[in-house]
Amino acid sequence: MIRILQNLARRWSELSLALQFLVAGGFGLLAVMLVVGAWVTSQIRDGVTRNSAATTALYVDSVIAPLLPDLRKSEELSESVKQALDETLGQGALGKRLVSFRLWRRDGTVLYAKDATLIGRRFDLTDDLRSAFQGNVTAQFDTFDETESKEQAAGVPLLEIYNPVREPWSGEVVAVTEFFEVATDFKATLASALLSSWLIVAGTTLTAFLLLSSIVLRASRTIDDQRGALRRQVSELQGLVTQNSALRQRVQRASRRATALNERYLRRIGADLHDGPAQLVALAALRMDSPVFSGDGHWGENRATEVAMIRKTLEDAMREIRGICTGLVLPQIETAAATDILRMAVDEHQHRTGTSVLLTLPRHLPELGTSEKISIYRFVQEGLNNAYRHGRAKDQTVRAGMKNGRLFVEVSDGGPGFDPARVDGLGLAGLRERVESIGGQFETLTGAQGTRLVISLSIEEQA
Repeated sequence: MIRILQNLARRWSELSLALQFLVAGGFGLLAVMLVVGAWVTSQIRDGVTRNSAATTALYVDSVIAPLLPDLRKSEELSESVKQALDETLGQGALGKRLVSFRLWRRDGTVLYAKDATLIGRRFDLTDDLRSAFQGNVTAQFDTFDETESKEQAAGVPLLEIYNPVREPWSGEVVAVTEFFEVATDFKATLASALLSSWLIVAGTTLTAFLLLSSIVLRASRTIDDQRGALRRQVSELQGLVTQNSALRQRVQRASRRATALNERYLRRIGADLHDGPAQLVALAALRMDSPVFSGDGHWGENRATEVAMIRKTLEDAMREIRGICTGLVLPQIETAAATDILRMAVDEHQHRTGTSVLLTLPRHLPELGTSEKISIYRFVQEGLNNAYRHGRAKDQTVRAGMKNGRLFVEVSDGGPGFDPARVDGLGLAGLRERVESIGGQFETLTGAQGTRLVISLSIEEQA
């Protein structure tokens, strides 16, 4: 039972507010309509019955009262009075309207009745009789008790009326007349009044329900729209939280890798200095210690040649040092355009290596930030270095442009290709970290036909 109630509650909560109102509000307003309709019709029935009874009682009283003696002094009706009542109630319009007539004394004795068998009999006072003896006109429509079987068998709608009979001079109730009036017209009038009241109550309830439904439906649509917007915002926030978490992890990984890469850069610079300029300087130092500079005249004739060789060795060392420094120091690129940066990187490579590079540029490239400019310059620089070292400087090409709203830069060569896993990937790893740190993408394609390095940057992300 509890599980059934839980399932019903869950299904109910899954319904929209509009459907919930249509169901709950519909049943609620229906119950209110029934209660209000029953109360209104009851009031109408009582009011119509009471007014009709009062009118009929006044008419009957005007006809019957003159025939009655002083009932305070006389507890029985004379034969002449009974005969007058028989004639009055048996003939004329009044006799046709009244199916039954009784005259009650205060102690419950029937003083007169159209049914002569009831005259003189005594009955317990009913609530309607007590109310009539208190001075009230009471009436009931088509309601019979066990003593009214003949009236019930008449087969026509009857209005039972209890009318107090008063003394003319004191107004005290001395008797009560009970009669049953044929109520065919009354029944039709009452039915019409009840039907009209029900129609009015039902129409009013339906109008109120439709008005409330329209308001609730409009509010429900607004709530559904806001709920949908909120769900979309929550989904977007969840996506942003997930993205931020992924970015945070990438930043942490990039920071750790950047530390390792910096250390590897320092080691490579140290190795370049050790294997290049340091060896040359050491060679020059050894030549300085040769016997040519010992002061012995026997070797004086070779001194000029030895000095020239030492000078050449030192010049080679200086040239290599400058080459290393040139690769480390960036040109002034903060105010340069993207096309100018690409040209500077290509020109610097051609001047340093003495090789040629095919540069393909569009007429216009979008404006970029300093970080993006540095990344592009380093990418072209390192890509051409790889083309020179591993691709034998064959068919070196740099190409840039726009594709699907993204800026791409490509460096390629026609060399034999290489295995990124077996070749020192310091430069490529650093480039990948640099490009991905600004939201770009890095791609390496290598094979027997050559190598292509491609980066792409979202222009919207750079705005």
